Amino acid sequence: MARPLRIQYPGAFYHVTSRGNERKAIYRSNWDRERFLSYLESAHDRYGATVHVYCLMDNHYHVLVETPLGNLSKILHHINGAYTTYFNTKRKRFGHLFQGRYKAILVEKDSYCKELSRYIHLNPIRAGLADRPSEYRWSSYRCYIGKEKKPAWLTTESVLGYFGDDAFSAQDNYRKFVEATSKSETKDPLKDVFASTFLGSPEFITWAKEKLIDPKNADTRNIPVMRDLIDNPSLEQIERTTELVIGRRHPIFKRVCIYISHQYGAFSLKEIGAYYGMRGSAVSQSSRRFKKRILEDKKLKKTMAEIARKVHFVES
Repeated sequence: MARPLRIQYPGAFYHVTSRGNERKAIYRSNWDRERFLSYLESAHDRYGATVHVYCLMDNHYHVLVETPLGNLSKILHHINGAYTTYFNTKRKRFGHLFQGRYKAILVEKDSYCKELSRYIHLNPIRAGLADRPSEYRWSSYRCYIGKEKKPAWLTTESVLGYFGDDAFSAQDNYRKFVEATSKSETKDPLKDVFASTFLGSPEFITWAKEKLIDPKNADTRNIPVMRDLIDNPSLEQIERTTELVIGRRHPIFKRVCIYISHQYGAFSLKEIGAYYGMRGSAVSQSSRRFKKRILEDKKLKKTMAEIARKVHFVES
């Protein structure tokens, strides 16, 4: 199963969602929902999670969370793991409660904070669970508009800060901002997500790609989304570069191209095999055998390093 890209750093801001396995309900009672909220609280207390917005639906949840310690994986492992243990123990069941891995989108806070908070708070309206967002008990919205006391683990100040200098006017302005569109089509800010990973301006995405992703160690096979984030050469470019270094008529030309493509390229065995007219298993076998040959031949290793450099890889 392909793994999602996880980018973590101190101060990162995420939209996180996790859905029930087979889209089944993850909450069967109000007590279940209360218990889930208690794990948001413990994530705040133990791991420093800053919870800005939440909404618990029947078979999934949404959370806007900031990670001062750069530890999103620990936070979500705690929340989903602890709740699954509680849910399974209470109902004497076994197995996964959530469908695969949670989805986390790295967000440019200032650009999308307001829109995402509104989108999340309007989820119950779109799902037909309430006529007004203030009627829905299981989101942070009532805390935002002053109808419910805010728990210590919930941070509303960041979002409300965009709507006024004093608490009362900010709450009222936020209510108008959300409810003005509650009965009409609301823009989905998640449609602007880039590579299933980033939500922000072009400048933010460029910064994230340059500062947070290491092309040399990118796992493009197990994390396919990496292909959209790294400017890797094509199979044709690898072939042309290899031809420039050793010539197309060299007896090991094809094996060199296959090895470079497999070991360092962002391609699957099937893609490489289709390009060279062979099966994926044959690509893997050829690459493995050629790697052994490189280790035994210093001159060949030097040649491979030159080719790798010219196609923007670094030979190990």
